[in-house]
Amino acid sequence: MVLDRLGESLRNALQKVARSIFVDDAAVNELVKELQRALLQSDVNVKLVFDLSQRIRDRVLKEEIPAGLTKKEYLVNVVYEELVKFLGKEESQIDVSARPSVLMLSGLFGSGKTTTSAKLAKHFAKRGLKVALVQLDVYRPAAFDQLQQLGRQINVPVFGNKGEKDPLRIYRSFENDLKRFDVVIVDTAGRDALSADLLEELKSVAEAIKPKENLLIISADIGQAAEKQATAFHEACRITGVIITKLEGTAKGGGALSACALSGAPVKFVGVGEKIDDLERFNPKGFVGRLLGMGDIEALLEKAQEAVTEEEAKDISEKFLKGEFTLLDLYEQMQAMRKMGPIAKVVEMIPGFGQLKLPKEMLDVQEGKLKKWKFAMDSMTKEELEDPELISSDRAERIAKGSGISTGEIKELLKQYRQSKKVVKMFKGATPKKMQQMMRKMGGMKGLGG
Repeated sequence: MVLDRLGESLRNALQKVARSIFVDDAAVNELVKELQRALLQSDVNVKLVFDLSQRIRDRVLKEEIPAGLTKKEYLVNVVYEELVKFLGKEESQIDVSARPSVLMLSGLFGSGKTTTSAKLAKHFAKRGLKVALVQLDVYRPAAFDQLQQLGRQINVPVFGNKGEKDPLRIYRSFENDLKRFDVVIVDTAGRDALSADLLEELKSVAEAIKPKENLLIISADIGQAAEKQATAFHEACRITGVIITKLEGTAKGGGALSACALSGAPVKFVGVGEKIDDLERFNPKGFVGRLLGMGDIEALLEKAQEAVTEEEAKDISEKFLKGEFTLLDLYEQMQAMRKMGPIAKVVEMIPGFGQLKLPKEMLDVQEGKLKKWKFAMDSMTKEELEDPELISSDRAERIAKGSGISTGEIKELLKQYRQSKKVVKMFKGATPKKMQQMMRKMGGMKGLGG
């Protein structure tokens, strides 16, 4: 998950409040201390942390609680709202209304700038736009080759000239060709550290190509140095947005998020993995929702639309709500989720599921396992597929022999089926409102969904 440690710390702090009998001043102050500790450990700027925690404390202790909310619910909602506000409040999308829309990417070596260029190109290409990549890094020997290789993977043309050492000459030599495209993504040179010559070069490139968006690429593991970077790049070439890379797993990320809050440059995208599809639009509400275990329904729907047809999605959701669930349904749902990315990442986007602490083995379903499970299902009778509880030890041995897999793997499939069926049963016949209530109840944090 994105910012695993920070999310777990924030959820634990809120769950303490959820379990308490009364929410008095002492409980509020304890929560604020827990939030401060979690944010500081994730490299969030000290001043921002204390400003944020003071706003939370003042609102909870001084504001009148809206009708229909308990103090616990109000406290959780205040934390959610203030974290969203801290991260930019509303989603800020990249403007590609002009033709062509030139997007310039800046950043230091190691920030993932070239890979992000390709990820961004695929993002827009998937939306039906005609995209081109331009390599203006004349210092790193393999820069053009790397971008060309990435361009071939995503079927996007790459423009550049390995023999030319003047980035502006490279761009001007292709300027007429680039007019044919909707989006032109320009990868610029980086350096090992901030330097006057780098900033001067970026300034001259920006003035010449007049990009619609000037995007700073910052690595999530950079820590407090992110603030200095963001300020220097912004002063040199007017940064319009930030893309934070390496935000998956254990990366702290707070320094990069702080830099954006301090510089006023909104986060446009976040990189959440090494694959070319591991780039997500940054929506503060959804991002905070995932941190707090509330899910990110917009990101989930966007991934679903890219991976599953409308008819498939409707069929899966109807079966889910009716409580119908056979082994074939399990296989189809697992396949559909696999298309959307790693199952653990998909589950964290589902409202309420981030709080369930589902077994790791239930989420860690690899492609190889799905293939073996399909072989097993091909060796089952119609009755066994529709009612897997019929599968005794003798039947499991027969299925194992017929499919060429072990009885242990048959048992694993049946265990996965039973765990998934339990979840489906919880939501059988549920209305959206009832589903939300059940999710809150399961998370043990009533009112977390706002």
